[in-house]
Formats: sequence, structure tokens, C-alpha cells
Amino acid sequence: MKEQRNGIRVGAIHGPGSRITPVWFDLNRKKHTIRQITNIWQDKQGAAARIHFYVTDDGALYELVYDLADTTWQLEQIDAL
Repeated sequence: MKEQRNGIRVGAIHGPGSRITPVWFDLNRKKHTIRQITNIWQDKQGAAARIHFYVTDDGALYELVYDLADTTWQLEQIDAL
């Protein structure tokens, strides 16, 4: 099952350098601890660079997207495991 979401809170570690590692996110007022990052890639939406993270919380696979221009996170999709 896939769902579209926008504007979520994500706890992330920044560093070393320009590295970003998400460690948890809120979804429907529930905190999800990220157990594994399965894939990372970058793209551009217009002029804005974005980093995509496929992550798991032991229950589903989520695509989190970090927009480097406005420093916001979005949840693009959810796939049941």
C-alpha cells in the first residue's frame, strides 16, 4: 500500500561534513525509530536538490525526502513489508 504525505518532523544527525542521517520521524503523532537505511539517492526538483532515503522501522518501508533548499522533510510514500 502506498500513501502520499507531506511536511513531517524528522530527527537527523548532521555530519561529518555534509552527511545527513535520519534517525526517527513522526507519523500520525507516533514516533518511528529508523532501524535501517536501505537506499539513498539525490535528485533535483526544479533548482532544488533533494536527498531521498528509503528507511525501515521494522514494520514498513518509507521514502523520506530532505529538500536542501528549504531544509524541510517530506514523506513521499509508504510500502508495507
